[in-house]
Amino acid sequence: MEILLASLAMIWGSVNAANPDANFDQLVQASMNAKNAVVQTAPPQGTDSSVAFDPLAPVNKLDPQKDAPKVKGIYSTAHSAGGSRLNTLVKLLDDTELNSMVIDVKDDWGYITWETGNPELDAMGTTQKIIGDMPGLMNTLNEHQIYPIARIVVFKDTVLAKKKPELSYVNPDGTLWGNGKNPPDSFVNPYSKEVWDYNIAVAKEAVKAGFKEIQFDYVRFPEGFEKRADVLKYTKDDRTRIEAVASFVKYAKEQLQPLGVRVSVDIFGYAASVPAAEGIGQDFEKISQNVDVISPMIYPSHYSTGWFGSKVPDANPYATINGASIDTTKKLAEIDKKGWKPVVRPWIQDFTASWVPGYIKYGKHEVEEQIRALKDNGVDEYLLWNANNNYTAGVNY
Repeated sequence: MEILLASLAMIWGSVNAANPDANFDQLVQASMNAKNAVVQTAPPQGTDSSVAFDPLAPVNKLDPQKDAPKVKGIYSTAHSAGGSRLNTLVKLLDDTELNSMVIDVKDDWGYITWETGNPELDAMGTTQKIIGDMPGLMNTLNEHQIYPIARIVVFKDTVLAKKKPELSYVNPDGTLWGNGKNPPDSFVNPYSKEVWDYNIAVAKEAVKAGFKEIQFDYVRFPEGFEKRADVLKYTKDDRTRIEAVASFVKYAKEQLQPLGVRVSVDIFGYAASVPAAEGIGQDFEKISQNVDVISPMIYPSHYSTGWFGSKVPDANPYATINGASIDTTKKLAEIDKKGWKPVVRPWIQDFTASWVPGYIKYGKHEVEEQIRALKDNGVDEYLLWNANNNYTAGVNY
């Protein structure tokens, strides 16, 4: 597909909130028919005609929740949100300045975690009823003034990959590709519009359920994909991996913005410190310009020796978060000039990374040092990650 033609057409007729799906399909067909055509047109109104048009630039981007609270949140698995652990998490938020919960509605395996009532999603057989009473959960969050964020793991999706290998990557011997983990994870293909629409359908059901923000995670190709891209069998077009991923983000924002929901994306923290992560298709600027919130995962444990002047970044939480925040500000400077900068809300570390050589035990001081570094850089929103949802007590947030 010619992404330039599709984007130009989207500007001419395009952002029709009443029927965006039809527009997209028409654009795809038009671009296929005109694959070798030369398209000449004026750039969007108000842009400098001497500057090359960016097909991934946002069109009519608005923050649908300008009055949203400054989020200080925690991560919750569907099991925690749907079980007795919820009471503990709610009490933590009641007793502190924390005010938000990020909840898995499509988890790391690819399961939709509650019964949406959507017949097309039900027919996929990818629902696992972990949250048994979604209305009850939402009522609890509302009663305690907890801002609800729905986490959707997008392209890491072992469940969908196994059900539909044609949406994933296939080895030369015809078997489904999986990474080196035990058991292996499989990913689905960011070039596939069917994959896009499937995830956006889940997002729309989450909005109906009452979530105020959709947070997309694993918005990328598998790690090290560039080493196997020419060996695996999968559907692709003329777009680069960066263009395919950023195009999904732009499409998702355009689909969800009319519903009044914010769109956020999790991204590797180091993506702010390098030109672009070509292999996995993550470009910090191109993704950030099409979201309301960007959440770089700047866990100190994710940085190796030498980052930000530290022999062991994990053992230097302030210096690591400070360095990552400085790089993030620099990375977003150009889109800030254009009025496209999203809210920066990093993920920070509330766990001990015992697998890191030279690691330190994380507790109250280490969490507070990360928060202090953010504050010193003018960042007043953040999310705490602990995979088991066991958060440190007594932290001054």
